Amino acid sequence: MKNLIPVILSGGSGTRLWPLSREAYPKQFLPLIGDQTMLQATWRRIAPVSDARPIIVANNEHRFMVAEQMREIGIEPAAVVLEPVGRNTAPAIAVAAMLAVAQNEDAVLLVLPSDHVIANEQAFHDAVGSALDAAERGALVTFGIVPARPETGYGYIKAGKGENPRPVERFVEKPDLETAKYYLESGEYLWNSGMFMFKASRYLDELRRFDPDVLAACGQALALGSRDSDFIRLDNDAFSAIRGNSIDYAVMERTSRAAVIALDAGWSDVGSWGALWEASHQDENGNAHHGDVIAINCRNTYAHGKRLIAMIGLEDVVVVETDDAVLVGHRDRIQEVKDIVGRIKATGRPEAFAHRKVYRPWGAYDSIDNGARFQVKRITVKPGASLSLQMHHHRAEHWIVVSGTAEVTRGDEVILLAENQSTYIPLGIIHRLRNPGKLPLELIEVQSGSYLGEDDIVRFDDAYGRVNA
Repeated sequence: MKNLIPVILSGGSGTRLWPLSREAYPKQFLPLIGDQTMLQATWRRIAPVSDARPIIVANNEHRFMVAEQMREIGIEPAAVVLEPVGRNTAPAIAVAAMLAVAQNEDAVLLVLPSDHVIANEQAFHDAVGSALDAAERGALVTFGIVPARPETGYGYIKAGKGENPRPVERFVEKPDLETAKYYLESGEYLWNSGMFMFKASRYLDELRRFDPDVLAACGQALALGSRDSDFIRLDNDAFSAIRGNSIDYAVMERTSRAAVIALDAGWSDVGSWGALWEASHQDENGNAHHGDVIAINCRNTYAHGKRLIAMIGLEDVVVVETDDAVLVGHRDRIQEVKDIVGRIKATGRPEAFAHRKVYRPWGAYDSIDNGARFQVKRITVKPGASLSLQMHHHRAEHWIVVSGTAEVTRGDEVILLAENQSTYIPLGIIHRLRNPGKLPLELIEVQSGSYLGEDDIVRFDDAYGRVNA
């Protein structure tokens, strides 16, 4: 569709799906439904209705995951905007609108979270088509989901009379159960999906009217930020000073131009393990299992893991297994996983933030064993990629190549290592690891020393802007 620019919001932390989704690797980067990640599926879903490349707004810490996942599906975004901190949806959309208007003053934005599921994509495409004409005439359109049950976990939109798009009478907060039942029976209320369409210029005009301070701060963060071939980095001080606000509170609840499209397309925000169970394919007993699962006399269960999971006589239970954590809970109480994450954070344990396998722009490492003065990692380096030129004050390292070819800088020498060859990096020696080949490099790293934390790295040169020396 002409002038239609997709804006994908990818700044969430997704901790309600812990332990699979964590702050350092949240749910939008995971293949929860199908083979593609949720970010990739979001683009695939909207590609048939837009000729434009997407604008993606993401957390700075996730920048290389966004770039890599778009590269995997052959997409070069029009822009990847990096937020130094999260400030909710109103500022994120404002920056995207500024970028769009600079390229095309008639641009219409289709704003979508990166972590939703829509089963009936044709119905979604039809709704986008219905919204486009209203948006081009100046309406700020939101997509309201036809409710399937009296849900207390969503906000609602009361729609006025008429055909799609209908005027918005009011937005309402998450209701109690009795109120949600009334909303469902009345037929006048829709779930608030967090998806929008409007002219970029119209959104900026409305934000200027209702929250000019946020608009001005976003403009300053964009102007003072930096740009390179891959990312637009918003200025840290200017963006951090913004008062966080959602688009609903900042604009949609205050404008007279709000309209709503009723969408009945098998939508889910996958906001809990229960919601993921509902969105997943289920067998004749209502079980949705992913991985190596054996279940006997189980009904309405969800299981996800890498190792063998054996389940006997369970009903309405969620079992999720990762390399470093196992979650078991009843579906009716699985929302309380947020309390588990809170307790883990309070004790300073790393499982709340990151997986055992940690992704880096050059590849990944997996901490497979550790003790008081040693740690063993499995390291994967992508073809052509390189780690920083670095040294450590407190640890030495042994590297053993498992597959591929390693180019090792060690002090003043540069050596090549092939499969089954190894080298030793003494404490305090400047070193670098690079993969000069066309296949992934895999090696085992054995660290030994008095301190093995990731912050014992002094970088002298780095392709990813992480130099600290």
